[in-house]
Amino acid sequence: MFWYNLSKLILKNRKTWLFMVFVTTLFMGFMASKITMSYELARILPKSDENFKIYEDFKQRFGEDGNVMVIAIETDKIYELETFNQWYDLSKKIKSIEGIKNVLSNTNLFGIEKDSVEKKFNFPPLVPKRPTTQAEVDSIKEKINKLPFYRGVIYSKEGHAHLMAVTFDQSRLNSKGRISISREIESVAREFGVKSNIKVHFSGMPFIRTNFISKVSTELIRFLGLAFLVTIGILYIFFRSIRTVLYTSLLVIISVIWSVGYIVLFGYKITILTGLIPPLIIVIGIPNTIFLVNKYQEEFLKHNDKMRALAVSIEKIGKTTFLANVTTFIGFFVFYFTGSPLLLEFGLVAAIAVMSTWAISLILIPIFFSYSAPPSAKNVRHLDNKNLTAFLRYVNKIVHTKRTSLYWFIAILVVVFTFGMSRLKAVGYIVDDLPQNDPIYADLKFIEKHFHGIVPFEVVIDTKKENGVLNPQVLNKIKVMQREFAKYDDFTNPISLVEAIKLVYQGYRGGDPKYFQLPGTFELQKLSEYVGTVKGKENLATPFIDSTKQFTRVSFQCGDNGTVRIRELVETLQPKIDTIFNYDREAKQWLPKEEQINAKITGNGVVFMKGNDYLLQNLIESTLWAIGLICIVMATQFFDARMILISTIPSILPLIITAGVMGYFGIPLKPTTILVFSIAFGISSDGTIYFLTKYKDELKHHNKTVSEAINETIMYTGISMFYTAIILFFGFGIFAVSNFKGTVYLGSLISITLLMGMIANLILLPALLMTLDNSRNKAK
Repeated sequence: MFWYNLSKLILKNRKTWLFMVFVTTLFMGFMASKITMSYELARILPKSDENFKIYEDFKQRFGEDGNVMVIAIETDKIYELETFNQWYDLSKKIKSIEGIKNVLSNTNLFGIEKDSVEKKFNFPPLVPKRPTTQAEVDSIKEKINKLPFYRGVIYSKEGHAHLMAVTFDQSRLNSKGRISISREIESVAREFGVKSNIKVHFSGMPFIRTNFISKVSTELIRFLGLAFLVTIGILYIFFRSIRTVLYTSLLVIISVIWSVGYIVLFGYKITILTGLIPPLIIVIGIPNTIFLVNKYQEEFLKHNDKMRALAVSIEKIGKTTFLANVTTFIGFFVFYFTGSPLLLEFGLVAAIAVMSTWAISLILIPIFFSYSAPPSAKNVRHLDNKNLTAFLRYVNKIVHTKRTSLYWFIAILVVVFTFGMSRLKAVGYIVDDLPQNDPIYADLKFIEKHFHGIVPFEVVIDTKKENGVLNPQVLNKIKVMQREFAKYDDFTNPISLVEAIKLVYQGYRGGDPKYFQLPGTFELQKLSEYVGTVKGKENLATPFIDSTKQFTRVSFQCGDNGTVRIRELVETLQPKIDTIFNYDREAKQWLPKEEQINAKITGNGVVFMKGNDYLLQNLIESTLWAIGLICIVMATQFFDARMILISTIPSILPLIITAGVMGYFGIPLKPTTILVFSIAFGISSDGTIYFLTKYKDELKHHNKTVSEAINETIMYTGISMFYTAIILFFGFGIFAVSNFKGTVYLGSLISITLLMGMIANLILLPALLMTLDNSRNKAK
């Protein structure tokens, strides 16, 4: 009765509904015009997570760890006068760019000299001015080579690769201005490359993030266009009606405007996930139109009454598409409960956009057709497509006569793809979404080869006492910890208070490289008389300790070696760090809790690993929640446990096949790929809803047998299900042209899953219904 009354309400108040949709769309369009890109690191971990808290405390105390862009070259000509001066000029140009805090290269390093009279250290620049002779450059090279502090940091250990570290101002790092700054740096660096005939490599977190954001914004526009052209094009091939295509085009444009408006209304920005919502809405929204139009044309052929046909299509299809969209809504909305800001935003906006798109289609499509001429013979010809009819008859034959063979085939598939599932691996990389032929990926590997990497890996140390970090025992423990890290090839040389003291001590002992070491307690006391006079910018300790000297940091960089390797490193090193700082080897016992030093591993790379693990765990739970909630939706229609089980199997089977495909092709489990399962299950369940509601209607209102009802449902609902599956397959397939591997996997896997879902709902579901009916008859 509700759906009957709703059909009357819509058709009797057409102008009012059009006005309401128009005004709302204007408002949403105004909101959508305010959309902005997110320039911050994706927030994955919830604020309550301990690792997130440690990292946030670290950033507040020491600043962002991922604020250095790296320019690297490989050449033996760097200390030739012309090349060195070009490198020198590049450093100066970059330093003059607004938003750049500092530039570090072998053209602006400093040395250290002891002033015994004034009891202080002087830090003369190694390159006081632009050199004019080769002899000056040779002298600079000799001085740099005597300072081990810079080896492995500014130049590679073998001496062939050289690096320029560009530090961004914190205020510009997470703003739109970062893009223009990064582009300007890249431009002047490439000019250097052309002049010197040296290949220039770029990396570092600001550069990678800038390029990711640029690609996301470009792909948003590309996918919107592709999704629109592909789905509308397929729709025209099926219906051969310009009118249907125009109405659907207007519908999807309105739906996209609303979806972008929601992003702004909730205070969100465009991220790699929310950027997928508009094209997803285009693809997901069109099936509503297909079912409404097919039902309208089917009813019109019965009695040639346009308004009656539209009313019936709203009444019958409204309920069916509502339930179908609820399952899709659930597939997205479960992400809201992950606690991850990144997924929460995506799930909430996508879920609401799905339901509003359903409402818009239910209102506008019947109203548009009510003002149009009745469908012509050409318009309804697709309902009698010979090839599609032959296919559906073959499906009907399998369902009625070859169920045993079908079940054996399904069983073999399950065994084969379950084995494939066993080969699945969960691993993620920071630049994992980029193809290996992308210049960013190639440059990252170049820097990993020569400098071990650019992914920040930090140890933050809380001594729990003011001036605690200057305690010789603490410094020695930091030295021991650094030696432990040195056993792993994953890491760069450390940058820390200990390394700074080693450099100062080298200067104290006259600059001899053999004194680049942490001095003993007595020497440290003598050194403190000099260090205490170091002020302002000359204070080497400033980046490594806080104002109270209670906290210090030890900074490493590591390669983008994957979450599995980072997890291994954290799980191996954290216990060793705890032991180094808090275990008394002489007494063979742990120090009292109040005396223990709190030393924790954190940094960009560690938080990425923790976030990846958190997402995997929560997405698996979300998928299970989606299955459970959709089963409840099914239960509202069929109060029979066996029917609920039967309705779930056709949607779960494609997930098994997809997981098996991932295992066989080495596609890893990571956030972008595990999204597939809950989204695909929700959308795949739509087909189950479409089939079962038609089947139930045939049994209840037309007094048909189970066999007759299944035959009728396959032949009529099968047409819309086929159309929908094809549009969804190619609609999600557009993501295969993405520059991000994760998006390629997402689109390709969902396409495969939904196609398998259509086949399962069209063949396996009715076969199970027939088997269930036979078992009931035997039980009688």
